[in-house]
Amino acid sequence: MAEKTIIDMFADMGKQFNLPKIDYDVLLDTYRKNIEALQKSALALSQDGRALLTRQQEVLADVMRQSRELIAEFKPQGSPAEIAGKQAELARRAFEAVAENTRDIVELVQKSGGEASSVIMDRVRESIAEARAALEAKKT
Repeated sequence: MAEKTIIDMFADMGKQFNLPKIDYDVLLDTYRKNIEALQKSALALSQDGRALLTRQQEVLADVMRQSRELIAEFKPQGSPAEIAGKQAELARRAFEAVAENTRDIVELVQKSGGEASSVIMDRVRESIAEARAALEAKKT
């Protein structure tokens, strides 16, 4: 007598408990689609991670360049009020540069998380629809 596979054992158990038959092709197709969705999500995170790293490197280079320019331009001469005005302008320009760069990085982070989670959520919705369709097919 040939040994039963685990699938045969589950099929026998399903018959004993009068469980509905399982369409293994559909089940395997569902798992294949789930794995593909995970791969797409990981790829999106990877690509966005590279974009984020590139942008951070650009920001660092830009900050270094702007710092050199600001320091070169800053020549504290004149009355204390004029010097304070130049210092305030220097601080304002530095703050604006930091705010703009931070905004760019935040947008990239939000985009990367959104794309990856969107892939997974779309697959969850598809899986639910597939399960409903399979259940409806069994009813008829």
